[in-house]
Amino acid sequence: MSSIRKRLPALAVAAILATLVAPVTPAQAEPSPAELTRRIEKASTELEQVVEAHNTLAEGLKANKATLARLTAQLGPLEEQVAQHRAEASQLAVAAYKTGELGTATALLSPDDSTTLVNRLTTVDKLARERQKRITAFTNDQRQLLAQRSRVETTVEKATAQARGLASSRKRIERDLADLYELRRQAYGRATERSTASADDVQAAPSVSGAAGVAVRYAYGALGKPYRWGGDGGAGYDCSGLTSAAWRAAGKSLPHSTRRQWGVVAHIKRHDLSPGDLVFYRGLGHVALYVGNGQIIDAPTAGRNVLKRDMNIMPIVGYGRVR
Repeated sequence: MSSIRKRLPALAVAAILATLVAPVTPAQAEPSPAELTRRIEKASTELEQVVEAHNTLAEGLKANKATLARLTAQLGPLEEQVAQHRAEASQLAVAAYKTGELGTATALLSPDDSTTLVNRLTTVDKLARERQKRITAFTNDQRQLLAQRSRVETTVEKATAQARGLASSRKRIERDLADLYELRRQAYGRATERSTASADDVQAAPSVSGAAGVAVRYAYGALGKPYRWGGDGGAGYDCSGLTSAAWRAAGKSLPHSTRRQWGVVAHIKRHDLSPGDLVFYRGLGHVALYVGNGQIIDAPTAGRNVLKRDMNIMPIVGYGRVR
């Protein structure tokens, strides 16, 4: 037997032993349902912060554009009045030059008595001063409005640029969420919760009088509707969209922005809470409608539905009553 043939069994044994004792590279484990949920909630929280920042900016942009339109509308008539008064002053000067009726030199050379001369000079001076006063007033108003419009235009330009930046961030987070939703679909069979909206939800609302009662009943009617960023009715809601829609149903206007809602409500203490009041959370990044007994109704995060739950869901910034 050749030496090669003698060595084959030994090589085979060595190969088997090497396979058995070689370090094993563990397979990449799929994320657990708990891990998927944690990652989705983290990304959803980040998205909500961006959405609410976008909502705040959008509300400010809308207000600035309204101010710009109002100032522009005021400038038109004002400019016409300034032009009219300037034309009248010019016509007055031309008439005085052509006829001599209002000229100081004509008055001095007139054969009339001194009383008439004084009266004519007084009239000329009074007319000139009155006309100039009106022109100056209109010109000052025009200058102020132009300055205001310039400031508003600058603000609108800055806000528009910021909105583009926020849109970019929002798209990035939405892309991340889309990836996580795909993992959740693999784990649970669905990317989002099933809708549990029911006509009976409104019937479960507590009896609350006045406008607050209308807002509370609206919130109960929204139970089970999906979270939808920028949504304030119909297909879904984000957090400030739900509170603004609920109070809009009650005849009150709230801006579609958690931060701006905080700025317009009356701030109250926890022990003063009553149904219809608003509860504001960490960093003014979330808001909910208080419905009594320590419970709120809110639009939680992307992938979830409007629900009623305990109000202590995260650190609370404060409480507000719609005025």
